[in-house]
This record gives sequence, structure tokens and C-alpha cells, in this order.
Amino acid sequence: MIRSRLILPVALAATALAALPALAHHGWAWTEDQESRLAGTIEAMSLGNPHAYFDIAAEDGVWRVDLAPPSATARSGLVEGVAAVGDTASFTGHRSRDPQERVFKAETVTVNGETYDVYPRREKTLTPQT
Repeated sequence: MIRSRLILPVALAATALAALPALAHHGWAWTEDQESRLAGTIEAMSLGNPHAYFDIAAEDGVWRVDLAPPSATARSGLVEGVAAVGDTASFTGHRSRDPQERVFKAETVTVNGETYDVYPRREKTLTPQT
């Protein structure tokens, strides 16, 4: 009887702990307040769930660029085929507050001469570089 009462709480706790790494980079609380820029060559990319991302080879190493969920990136026009591995891309957005992390939350993406605003409702202080 005691064993069966413990199964559900233990399962819920394990699920919550497993989700912590995923929660760490959702939202904006993990980013610096000041906007910045990042540019480099696309090494890998995904426009799928739960969030689109690019891995960018920049001058100071490889950065993970976190984007919006697929529905928002699609609304901006950033869909399969507009960018590819090997393309040069630039971003405006916010770096991780942790200086040891090379993680960037992008608001805009510029690739192949086109700029995609994946967070059009967010106030921005920088204009994209084309």
C-alpha cells in the first residue's frame, strides 16, 4: 500500500526534474537586457519543435541561436529553404547572461539578403544588418 502511494509522487518529481534543462532557456529571463548582434556561418539548423535554432560558427566559436517556435518563425517567412548550412547569417537579439555560454536568443535573422523578424511585437533597439 505504501509503495503504491509513492509511485505517483516519485514519477511526478522525476518528470519535473527532467524538464528543468528545457525550461532554462525558455522565455527571456536567461538573456542579457541589452540587445547585441551576432554573425557567422550556419553549421546546423532546425526550424522544428519546440523552437527553431541555428548553430553559428562566429569569430569566437560556435553559438547556439535560439529562435521562436515554428509557428512564429513561419509567420515571419523564415521557412525551410530560405537558409542552408554554409550560408552567412546575422542576428539581433540577446546573449546569455552567463558569459561561459555561447547561446543567443534572436529577435531578427538576416540571411541571403532577407531579414526575418521572428518576434515582431518585441521592442528593438538595433536594426538588422543586411
